[in-house]
Amino acid sequence: MPTATTNKMTGAKMVMESFREEGVEVVFGYPGGAVLFIYDEIYKQDYFKHILTRHEQGALHAADGYARASGKVGVAVITSGPGFTNAVTGIATAYTDSIPLVIISGQVPITQIGTDAFQEIDAVGISRPCTKHNYLVKNIKELPRILKEAFYIARSGRPGPVLIDLPKDISNTIGEFNYPKEIELQTYKPTIKGNTRQILKLKDAICEAKKPLFYIGGGAIIANAYDEIRKLIELTQIPAVETLMARGICGDSNHLFLGMAGMHGSYTSNMAISECDLLISLGARFDDRITGKLSEFAKHAKIAHIDIDPSSIGKIVNVNYPIVGDLKNVCKELLKNLGDYDNTKTKKWLEVIESYKAKHSFYYKDSNDVLKPQWVIEMVWQMANGNAIISTDVGQHQMWVAQFYKFLNPREFITSGGLGTMGFGLPAAIGAKIAKKNHYSINISGDGSIMMNIQELMTCIEQSIPVINIVLNNNYLGMVRQWQTFFYDERYSSVDLTYQPDFVKLIESFGGIGFIVKTKEEFKEALQEAMKANKVALLDVKIDRMESVFPMVPSGEALYNMILN
Repeated sequence: MPTATTNKMTGAKMVMESFREEGVEVVFGYPGGAVLFIYDEIYKQDYFKHILTRHEQGALHAADGYARASGKVGVAVITSGPGFTNAVTGIATAYTDSIPLVIISGQVPITQIGTDAFQEIDAVGISRPCTKHNYLVKNIKELPRILKEAFYIARSGRPGPVLIDLPKDISNTIGEFNYPKEIELQTYKPTIKGNTRQILKLKDAICEAKKPLFYIGGGAIIANAYDEIRKLIELTQIPAVETLMARGICGDSNHLFLGMAGMHGSYTSNMAISECDLLISLGARFDDRITGKLSEFAKHAKIAHIDIDPSSIGKIVNVNYPIVGDLKNVCKELLKNLGDYDNTKTKKWLEVIESYKAKHSFYYKDSNDVLKPQWVIEMVWQMANGNAIISTDVGQHQMWVAQFYKFLNPREFITSGGLGTMGFGLPAAIGAKIAKKNHYSINISGDGSIMMNIQELMTCIEQSIPVINIVLNNNYLGMVRQWQTFFYDERYSSVDLTYQPDFVKLIESFGGIGFIVKTKEEFKEALQEAMKANKVALLDVKIDRMESVFPMVPSGEALYNMILN
């Protein structure tokens, strides 16, 4: 196999050289005994930036945010034992959302593995359920190949995190660095080109359908298929819904975009899914937050499912038109074959869609007495003027952002969908800002979530990363409180967060700027000042304590059984 470089060097140096070969721009991490040789090499190099986070979970979320915003592989380096276990939540978050990461974890020396040595943990065993692939390096001869494979596996097919567990003695062993230019794995060959016969069958189904609907998932962003999808929508005049992970694919200004679907999706989207006769899934996986009651999900429709991961197709719902392949390529083929499609056929269906829109849209009752979170989200969009990457944590604020922020392009929305990880937003916003230096990086969080990884404010200060944090503060674990309101007879068990720190004093103690916001004018002034300051900022926004997210589909109910207000 042809090689790019041939040199003798330590395993730690091989890691650095692989980063150079792969074009790594930034590494997030936290040192410890098992990775000291690696960090010694990090100290010597000058071709990538290392960001010292204040917690290993923060390092993984920051690498994740970088990957989501840039479309590149995120990289993190962590130590053994508790360093690794601290990082597991970040690894699992990336795995459930198919985010490409390469993680280098330190391990005790080979001779100590299995002896319960200091800071020894079975990283490979623990991470097996939440990595796309993992390695324990046992021989220095294997390391160059493993490093190349890790980056290839992380970014190809359905992306995901790949772990390399590197024993300390291997990182200090000298070996030959023959870094492969290309990788070919006999047991791993993602299908890139969709089956032509199946694509033609789907083309015929689209031509025959009277009420077709595109159902777009996060795979559309991963595959960089947004241009092709927008062309498909325009060519066919078929309406489209997005999942939480796909926000920005259609562009919210597109009149054929019906909104987010699912538990907190729009009335129009959920009714369209319930009434369509052909549902065309583009990189979505039919998770429970979208489908609701499975027996009622799109029960009048034939279903097409396009995905690069064959294990996802037919996993949740029965599929009439399965197509395995890279979504971008399949969409290109569909466009070629739909060139003579009669898009006037969707006219009556679009009239039905318009009646859904007229009946109910995303709505809230504004107030001049108390700040409504929906108003805050709308104002962020107006003031950012399309020049922001929005990160969130998980809860009510996440849903309000998905509903009321107008995402015009993909990779503008960085959020944890599959795992639903509180504490994701702030470190992810750090990674997003590094990826998109000319954009505002705005983390919209809740007063519960922000406390989960608040130590990363120090990372922002030290590295001069001007993340703006907007904390929608209702002194509750808001989404849990909402469920207790509707389904537990208002028994508010362990959700009251009345006792919280003074967030302004807290961020000032870190070295940033803070604002307490209680009125609309105060919010506008604070956000404007935060944008101008180019410093780490936190806006403590006092919102209506009892505001809830609507629509809401109760767990296990059909999509058309929405609580509307």
